Amino acid sequence: MSESRSKIHLVMGGRVKDPRGVDFENLDEMDLVGVYGNYEDAEEAWRDKAQRTVDDAEMKYVVVHLHKLLEPELPENA
Repeated sequence: MSESRSKIHLVMGGRVKDPRGVDFENLDEMDLVGVYGNYEDAEEAWRDKAQRTVDDAEMKYVVVHLHKLLEPELPENA
């Protein structure tokens, strides 16, 4: 019997120094959109925020897989 693990995702964004990377300029001004229990909801929130700022190349939103940071030793499908 396999135990189902929570897949926790953080959606956040802010102004980046270079649009090709994720080096955020001012952490005090980060937009912490929310924490989501599945990737689908996180992706929907990310897409909404990213589309609202599509004309601003220095604004970037990302989905962070918190569950991978909390338990990096677990296999991908755990």
